[in-house]
Amino acid sequence: MTGVLPSQEIETLIAQGAIAADVPFVDGQVQPASLDLRLGQVAYRVRASFLAGQGRSVADRIDEFEMHRIELGSGAVLEKGCVYLVPLMEQVRLPADVQAIANAKSSTGRLDLLTRVITDGGVEFDRIGAGYDGPLYAEICPRSFSVLVRPGMRLNQIRFRRGRSVLTDAELHILHDAETLVGGGTPVISEGLGFSVDLHPGDGGLVGYRARPHTGVIDLDRIGAYDPQDYWDELRSDSRQLILDPGAFYILVSREAVHIPPGYAAEMAPYLAMVGEFRVHYAGFFDPGFGHAAAGGAGARGVLEVRCHEAPFVLEHGQIVGRLVYERMSQVPTQLYGAGIASNYQGQGLKLSKHFRDG
Repeated sequence: MTGVLPSQEIETLIAQGAIAADVPFVDGQVQPASLDLRLGQVAYRVRASFLAGQGRSVADRIDEFEMHRIELGSGAVLEKGCVYLVPLMEQVRLPADVQAIANAKSSTGRLDLLTRVITDGGVEFDRIGAGYDGPLYAEICPRSFSVLVRPGMRLNQIRFRRGRSVLTDAELHILHDAETLVGGGTPVISEGLGFSVDLHPGDGGLVGYRARPHTGVIDLDRIGAYDPQDYWDELRSDSRQLILDPGAFYILVSREAVHIPPGYAAEMAPYLAMVGEFRVHYAGFFDPGFGHAAAGGAGARGVLEVRCHEAPFVLEHGQIVGRLVYERMSQVPTQLYGAGIASNYQGQGLKLSKHFRDG
């Protein structure tokens, strides 16, 4: 069947050798509709981001752009503003009818850690063509915070699909009527399901966070260890608007509660290219079961990882800033997001990455 492959089919690909690894896979690495990818033993500091290009290997390009090699074994700092390339532990030998797409994990995106997968012969980031046989690499560029990494850390995830089963707008209307994909009011459906930004002040007038420019290193293994005030400025607004500064990074939240039913996955995409000079979807994949409850879709709000580009821009409460493109799963996963797999962000509101203490 066409669609995004669920956890049980990913496990079958592993058993068949279509997905292999230098070391054994670990518990929790297979997610409802994706596989977490693990950093290997070394990182290469390179002069610039690059793609291998048709007929060329990543190893050849590393020889061309490498500045120095860093052993990750005992932990190493990847510095803000630098570009690194890390061979991943996993390799793939995809069937001729299976392609793959990668993205940063949620916690990675919330740290403004630009992380993309590249391949031999690749001409796009995060896209692995059907039938690809070869290694995988993570390009890592810390944007706001320097980070301490070790082998085996999981910054990216990869999902596999057979064909495409993206829902049309008419199908989205039908699914919303049956499952309530977003709560509160009439959905905005146009090449996906529109969502807007919430700038209505919460407790203490808090509407979001802005990354501070000069901070300490974040050890990605330390969960709930850091004081948010050391890394983030709290943003408050009585006017229900926020002026974005060029180059700054923000954590905001969607106004709508999002629901992904078990037989579907969703990807965050820009609403319209010309609605503003900002980006909201660094880690934009929603697993089957996100915001799902047995009695119906209660929903969970989507955290927005926002970077302003060329000019200061005013965001208004309720302004549509993105859309969710829903796609069918080839089967319903045997495990769902939040259902017994210790998902960090089920039922979330405005929330920083798991590395920061609550409150």
